[in-house]
Amino acid sequence: MRDAYHEELDAIGDSLVEMARLVGSALGRATTALLDADLALAEGVIAADEKINDLHHELENRAIDLLARQQPVATDLRIVVTSLRMSADLERCGDLARHVAKVARMRYPESAVPADLQSTVLEMGQLAQRLVAKAGLVIATKDVDKALEMEQDDDRIDALHRELLSHLIDERWHHSIETAVDITLVGRYYERFADHAVSVAKRVVYLVTGEHVAEFVAAAEAAEAAGVE
Repeated sequence: MRDAYHEELDAIGDSLVEMARLVGSALGRATTALLDADLALAEGVIAADEKINDLHHELENRAIDLLARQQPVATDLRIVVTSLRMSADLERCGDLARHVAKVARMRYPESAVPADLQSTVLEMGQLAQRLVAKAGLVIATKDVDKALEMEQDDDRIDALHRELLSHLIDERWHHSIETAVDITLVGRYYERFADHAVSVAKRVVYLVTGEHVAEFVAAAEAAEAAGVE
């Protein structure tokens, strides 16, 4: 009975890893659709979001069923509750990838991103995709050190987001208001996608240690300062 129970817990973790893979793929394809004005690819991303939503609902139902049947305590309860929150973060990542694809669809047959900003948007998309891939690895391995690295990884996306916004207020901006709106939205979508990926990693830290990231880091720093290994 307990073996079956732990297999169900493992299956929840596997579903989270699969969600991370799917949302990363969706964002990569949405970025290509955005930059290349690829309508078919954009439509594919929008349609495929339903699969991510279905996986999210399936995971929710499985977790709630476990709570009802097994009434887990201590670490097992933390796994179930934290998994629900990670699933919600990843589902939101899927929504944000869909939003990027919708911008691509709306501006077809033109690209929503002007040539002088394409490299910045491409880098944001690639970094966000790598962040969620790393989040999937953190879920699978429960690697606290990798989880803690992700906040620093996210700093580059934040810097690129600020760079995009600085173009909009530059007196040399020569694109339309419509383009300015698109760039504002797209930059926000990537920035939020990365934030949700980092949130997933932070939840893994809590799952493993029972402490939130700030508490865990503060305790580690205090131990180091006291010369305790």
